[in-house]
Amino acid sequence: MTLPQEGFIASDGDQPAQIASIDSAGLNGVVSTLDTTLPPSATPSSFDSTLTERLPIRFTGSGSEYFRIWIVNLLLTLVTLGLYFPWAKVRRLRYFHGNTLVAGHPLGFHGDPKKMLRGYLLVALLGVLYTAAGSFSPAAGLLAFVIVALLWPALFKSSLQFRMANTSWRGLRFRFKGSTGGAYRALLPLFAPSAVLAAVLAAVPDQAHPPGWFGAAFGGVMGLTLLSLPLLLWNLKKYQHDHYAFAQLQTELRAGPGSFYGLCLKGLGVWLLSGLAVGLLMAGGFALLGDGLGDWLRHRGAGPGRRGGIAAVILVVVLFFAVSLLMQVFARPYFTSRFQNLLWSRTGNRQLRFKSDLRFWPLLRTTLQNWLLMIVTLGLYWPFARVALTRLRLESVGIVSRTHLDALVAQAGLEGDAAGDAAGDFFGIDVGL
Repeated sequence: MTLPQEGFIASDGDQPAQIASIDSAGLNGVVSTLDTTLPPSATPSSFDSTLTERLPIRFTGSGSEYFRIWIVNLLLTLVTLGLYFPWAKVRRLRYFHGNTLVAGHPLGFHGDPKKMLRGYLLVALLGVLYTAAGSFSPAAGLLAFVIVALLWPALFKSSLQFRMANTSWRGLRFRFKGSTGGAYRALLPLFAPSAVLAAVLAAVPDQAHPPGWFGAAFGGVMGLTLLSLPLLLWNLKKYQHDHYAFAQLQTELRAGPGSFYGLCLKGLGVWLLSGLAVGLLMAGGFALLGDGLGDWLRHRGAGPGRRGGIAAVILVVVLFFAVSLLMQVFARPYFTSRFQNLLWSRTGNRQLRFKSDLRFWPLLRTTLQNWLLMIVTLGLYWPFARVALTRLRLESVGIVSRTHLDALVAQAGLEGDAAGDAAGDFFGIDVGL
């Protein structure tokens, strides 16, 4: 294998890719096993420029095991009116982390559900206050929105810090080293379009009869928002992936905004092509059912024409929802696979890096199978679907190492691991972000 000469991050030749929800499967725990900008004096002694080792990620969970956890969590959450949710989440994360093996060693999750309950109650309180303020007056709603926007970056940073500090591998805790200021720089731009829209609405005294300039202003803000979404997404992911840490190592995301714009344009193209296919299918369906629809429109009273027309209308509605679902089923796996590959293949440093190779067709096949079985089982297949999707996404990721991990872990153990524990105990508050 030929390694890049300038650092050890995936080059532009690497294939692009996603994550978001992989959190529950432990990938955000795995990511922390990296460092990006250590000066030579701080480079771990375990670094070996001649070593190239591939560390596989395996997921050993089963749908039947997780089903038992899921059904108990669901029942207890319903019985306690949601108060059991943090304990349910801890059980779920411990199961998924414990069955995620990195180089044969499982991840661990050590979160305290009582602290997580505190975070959820805080978010619920903010939601109630925001709703109450919005119903009181538009000005109060705008003020509440500003307050939530100002608090959210700090909560987001605390959530990441809590999650990493309570995730471990081989007895060592991960860390999140992002600053609160960095969180504000990453998240506040996400609120800017909504703040501008709220200000525009507040400037209209009679919202039932808005002035002529309102439509142009609203359209302009929405257009700028859509154009800036890839940049805002890159800014957020850059903050996250630049600050995961494990032992002496820290990650860096080496993908620019252009990569995100390219991916979003391709995803938009796939979505539009799916929409075209959906439109053609619907047009064909209407053509086939045209006689039945005509009968229904002409004979709305009793009689065979009415019955045939009603059947045709029902079929049209079913066809509409079916093709709309197919549109999402095709577009979403494409974006998910490409986003994961882009994000994780560009995360790493001179010692370690990830390599993601999540393929579209296996993901599409798994997605279709999961949807079909969840419909047939009225949702009871959900735990099996989640395990299948988690296995596919995690096992498509590997780690390429140029450092002796045994020496790295031993050195970190000698230096102590109090930093992660302290961050989790003092600052940590999981708000489910």
